[in-house]
Amino acid sequence: MRHSAICALLLLLASFGFSQDSLWLGRTTGPLPFMEYGIGDDRLGGAKMGYLDSNILVKIVDSFNTDYKVKLSATHSAYIAKTSVVPFFKQAAHRVAHNTHLSGNLRVYGDSARDIVAINLDERWPYHAFQLIEPSRIAVDIFGVTSNTNWITQLRTTREIRNVWYEQVEDDVLRVYIQLKHAQHWGYSLEYDSAGRKLMVRIKPQPVLPDIRKLRIAIDAGHGGDNVGADGVTSHVLEKNYTLLIAKEVEKALKKAGVKNVFMTRTKDTSLSMPERMEMLKQFNPHLLVSIHLNSAGNDTVKGTSTYYRYIGFRPLSMAILNQMLMLGLKEYGNVGNFNFSLSGPTDYVNALVEVAFLSNPEDEKKILNPKFHKAVARKIYAGIVDWLKQLK
Repeated sequence: MRHSAICALLLLLASFGFSQDSLWLGRTTGPLPFMEYGIGDDRLGGAKMGYLDSNILVKIVDSFNTDYKVKLSATHSAYIAKTSVVPFFKQAAHRVAHNTHLSGNLRVYGDSARDIVAINLDERWPYHAFQLIEPSRIAVDIFGVTSNTNWITQLRTTREIRNVWYEQVEDDVLRVYIQLKHAQHWGYSLEYDSAGRKLMVRIKPQPVLPDIRKLRIAIDAGHGGDNVGADGVTSHVLEKNYTLLIAKEVEKALKKAGVKNVFMTRTKDTSLSMPERMEMLKQFNPHLLVSIHLNSAGNDTVKGTSTYYRYIGFRPLSMAILNQMLMLGLKEYGNVGNFNFSLSGPTDYVNALVEVAFLSNPEDEKKILNPKFHKAVARKIYAGIVDWLKQLK
């Protein structure tokens, strides 16, 4: 039987073969597989738990529409899109439940680009990383694993890591804490090494001299091409055109200030998917990303400016930009956290989204149509980044 036919058969069987007595094992596949907390949904999708590497072993216990429910530990589960998992083997649930999976030793070191925590495991298990502040730390939960870690080797080649330790928070959840030297989180990534069973946590250090001129800054003009975004309440102009106009003014402001490495996800009216933008940003490897959008509401009295972040360690940038935007005389719509926007999802670099103003409000729309306003917004976004840098310790 051909491989595609086998996969199709397994998927069909998996959709009907779940019970309390058995489960399917599977492997994550494709670009950017991610876990969700539940089956809830809104216009931005379900609440994301975090992205995963490919070829990670998961235990599939149920099926809901387009998602598989996977068992992470005795008390934790998540949901993954069926397109991101290939089921391959059915096994008795009691056999899986009684398997013991152990962690090995940890090694902490730095190279020319990043600090690294290498966690030895016996399989590519699912993980969930999150940011902590005051003091700044990264915590990594590795599911289905019990500690057999009897030493942690820490080399003095690290620049950002202050200390690493672990805690067995549940019988089958191992949590690794990575304490940072600076208050500001600058980004991190997780993936397994090429051999397959060593989880590598790579942490971006704070620049030695956090001078805006020496930073790599990415600007994303929201929407584009066949994704037009909102339209003006009276003018019917399209969001995609005006986010690009504002983004180009931000680019000019940054270059005028001496920033040499500025990257635009788009410079013309072109269609770009979120995975395409994320891959472009991964290749550019920015210190920070600012994504520019224009807001819209069903009620034309709603107006104002707002900024958005997903991870608590990246909030300071979004707040600094909001404080500057309010100096333009715009009403405050707020600073929004845990925002489930695709470009807010990567943890690799600091990022903030700016909803400049409301196209659905006549007063805000009038501002948006004015080229002088575009330049003013660009100056305030630049000033917000500078203010954020001044806060660094």
